[in-house]
Amino acid sequence: MSWIPAFSDKIECPIFIVNLLKSKQSTSSHPSKPITISIIGAGQRGFTYANYTKIEPQWAKVVAVAEPIEFRRNKMVKLYNISKENVFIDWKEMIKRPKLSDVVVIATLDDLHVEPTIAFANKKYNILLEKPMAINIEGCKKIKNAVLENEIIFTIGHVLRYTPHNILVKSIIDSGFIGNVVNIQHMEPVGFWHFTHSYVRGNWRKEKESCFSLMTKCCHDIDLISYWNSSPCVKISSFGNLVYFNSKNKPKEAGDAKHCSECKIESTCPYSAKKIYIDNFYKKGVESWPVNVVTDIVDIENLTDALKNGSYGRCVYECDNDVVDNQVVNLEFANGSTANITMIAYTETACERKTKIFGTLGEIECDGIDTITYYNFLTRKKEIIKPVDIFEHKDLSSHGGGDLALIRSFIYSIGESLSTLKDVNNSHLLVFAAEYSRKTGKTINIQEFREMWGINSQI
Repeated sequence: MSWIPAFSDKIECPIFIVNLLKSKQSTSSHPSKPITISIIGAGQRGFTYANYTKIEPQWAKVVAVAEPIEFRRNKMVKLYNISKENVFIDWKEMIKRPKLSDVVVIATLDDLHVEPTIAFANKKYNILLEKPMAINIEGCKKIKNAVLENEIIFTIGHVLRYTPHNILVKSIIDSGFIGNVVNIQHMEPVGFWHFTHSYVRGNWRKEKESCFSLMTKCCHDIDLISYWNSSPCVKISSFGNLVYFNSKNKPKEAGDAKHCSECKIESTCPYSAKKIYIDNFYKKGVESWPVNVVTDIVDIENLTDALKNGSYGRCVYECDNDVVDNQVVNLEFANGSTANITMIAYTETACERKTKIFGTLGEIECDGIDTITYYNFLTRKKEIIKPVDIFEHKDLSSHGGGDLALIRSFIYSIGESLSTLKDVNNSHLLVFAAEYSRKTGKTINIQEFREMWGINSQI
């Protein structure tokens, strides 16, 4: 096994990709005994990472959980047969105990990352921290210092580095097949209903309570661009606004309605909570995300009640959201190459990223996670490859297979990951610089931005 899904020799594939993928197979083997894991925050991400232990139970085991919501806490206890003495309402109770596991997965809300990460680092736990690292630069610096001082193994949830299709893209770039990368165009189509779920009605709607949307949604997109481009970013600029989801755009026919359940024109609204949640559950049988975010007990009675009285049933024009619904980021690298990233709410597809990479000898195009097209100027040939045909791992759900690959990498190697502490700090710094540019209207010199925040460029 390795940090990428197993490579299949049976599939016909260009030799340069075969050789590179084989060379990237990790020399580290699986652990000598199962790695024990404590989960801090039994929400969507906590359960996603814990699920790895169901796939490869011989190498990892969940032994403890800290979660304030009783239903979620009990669900994890039951699923993973966690001993009663290792079940906690708050991580602060857990930290008082002698070390319970090899690893702690911290999947709390974004603004609650710093304190537990530092506490568990000081107790010598190896840590997998869900993205983003922190919601401000000072928080990132504190985590970095704690990791370095305690010499623990630390990985951030930058799952895009681990998806099969992005690994293939990196392999094509590293092969030199398209020459030197000159420009990257990357789009994150958030999805019209997904944006309202997470960034208008949901946990990431207010910058003060969470963080700005470029960080919460696209910090791993900017990390991915840095991963693909071997040259450091030297300048960055950004533009973006909250264009639509505010009271000024509320249809007059909706009157004073604050919730979809009381709106006269709900049936004609594309952002109707009924369409997003009840129709998904009742007509399509969806009981997982996003429906199970609205209510822990997924049935029509609890779902209807939650939408009538809770935040996920609010009119999208009457919420207290303030994060931008569209943003572009422009990057210039030391070698003269450029890149641009677009985050946009108003799309049919949700999170099916689209990328074009232009090199001196060819180009690459990715449309979602299923297909990669590349063209070589010398041969004049265009070829199409599909990640599911290259790797034995066929399930590309859950961040395109990235969630499974990331946690597997962390468990197998306990430290030999694609994203180092330096990578994490650098990519987060670029996100903060981009937002600073958006708010000030200035093009940001990255070295000057580092100096302004007292950040060592080497770490």
